Amino acid sequence: MPIYEYVCEQCDKRFETLVRGFESVKCPSCSGTTLEKQLSIFATGTGGLVTAPMPQSEAAACAMCGDPRGPGACSLD
Repeated sequence: MPIYEYVCEQCDKRFETLVRGFESVKCPSCSGTTLEKQLSIFATGTGGLVTAPMPQSEAAACAMCGDPRGPGACSLD
Protein backbone atom coordinates (compact mmCIF):
# COMPACT_ATOMS: atom_id res chain seq x y z
CA MET A 1 0.00 0.00 0.00
CA PRO A 2 1.84 3.06 -1.21
CA ILE A 3 1.66 6.52 0.31
CA TYR A 4 1.03 9.24 -2.27
CA GLU A 5 1.34 13.01 -2.00
CA TYR A 6 -1.29 15.26 -3.57
CA VAL A 7 -2.19 18.92 -4.01
CA CYS A 8 -5.89 19.74 -4.14
CA GLU A 9 -6.64 21.94 -7.16
CA GLN A 10 -9.71 23.38 -5.42
CA CYS A 11 -8.20 24.61 -2.13
CA ASP A 12 -4.40 24.19 -2.69
CA LYS A 13 -4.12 21.91 0.36
CA ARG A 14 -1.00 19.69 0.26
CA PHE A 15 -1.44 16.24 1.85
CA GLU A 16 -0.30 12.63 1.73
CA THR A 17 -2.46 9.56 2.06
CA LEU A 18 -2.24 5.79 2.06
CA VAL A 19 -3.94 4.40 -1.07
CA ARG A 20 -5.44 0.90 -0.91
CA GLY A 21 -6.18 -0.75 -4.24
CA PHE A 22 -8.38 1.35 -6.50
CA GLU A 23 -10.05 3.49 -3.84
CA SER A 24 -10.65 7.13 -4.76
CA VAL A 25 -8.80 9.88 -2.94
CA LYS A 26 -10.45 13.02 -1.53
CA CYS A 27 -8.91 16.17 -0.09
CA PRO A 28 -9.10 16.05 3.73
CA SER A 29 -9.76 19.80 3.83
CA CYS A 30 -12.54 20.36 1.26
CA SER A 31 -13.38 16.79 0.09
CA GLY A 32 -12.41 17.79 -3.44
CA THR A 33 -11.50 15.08 -5.93
CA THR A 34 -9.58 17.22 -8.45
CA LEU A 35 -6.11 16.35 -7.19
CA GLU A 36 -2.62 16.56 -8.65
CA LYS A 37 -0.31 13.70 -7.66
CA GLN A 38 3.11 14.97 -6.62
CA LEU A 39 6.51 13.39 -7.08
CA SER A 40 7.32 11.83 -3.73
CA ILE A 41 10.84 11.21 -2.48
CA PHE A 42 11.18 8.60 0.22
CA ALA A 43 13.60 8.70 3.11
CA THR A 44 15.13 5.93 5.18
CA GLY A 45 16.07 6.01 8.81
CA THR A 46 19.19 4.75 10.51
CA GLY A 47 17.68 4.34 13.96
CA GLY A 48 19.64 7.23 15.40
CA LEU A 49 20.72 10.80 14.86
CA VAL A 50 22.63 11.24 11.62
CA THR A 51 25.35 13.86 11.94
CA ALA A 52 27.25 13.15 8.72
CA PRO A 53 26.16 12.14 5.22
CA MET A 54 25.96 8.41 4.54
CA PRO A 55 28.73 6.96 2.39
CA GLN A 56 27.74 6.58 -1.27
CA SER A 57 27.81 2.78 -1.07
CA GLU A 58 25.14 2.77 1.67
CA ALA A 59 22.98 5.49 0.09
CA ALA A 60 22.54 3.74 -3.27
CA ALA A 61 19.84 1.19 -2.44
CA CYS A 62 18.09 -0.81 -5.13
CA ALA A 63 15.22 1.19 -6.60
CA MET A 64 13.07 -1.90 -7.07
CA CYS A 65 13.21 -3.49 -3.60
CA GLY A 66 15.36 -1.21 -1.42
CA ASP A 67 18.11 -3.78 -0.98
CA PRO A 68 21.00 -1.88 0.67
CA ARG A 69 23.53 -3.83 -1.43
CA GLY A 70 22.47 -1.71 -4.41
CA PRO A 71 21.10 -2.24 -7.91
CA GLY A 72 21.42 -5.79 -9.23
CA ALA A 73 21.66 -7.36 -5.76
CA CYS A 74 18.21 -8.92 -5.94
CA SER A 75 16.28 -10.81 -8.58
CA LEU A 76 13.93 -7.86 -9.30
CA ASP A 77 16.40 -6.09 -11.62
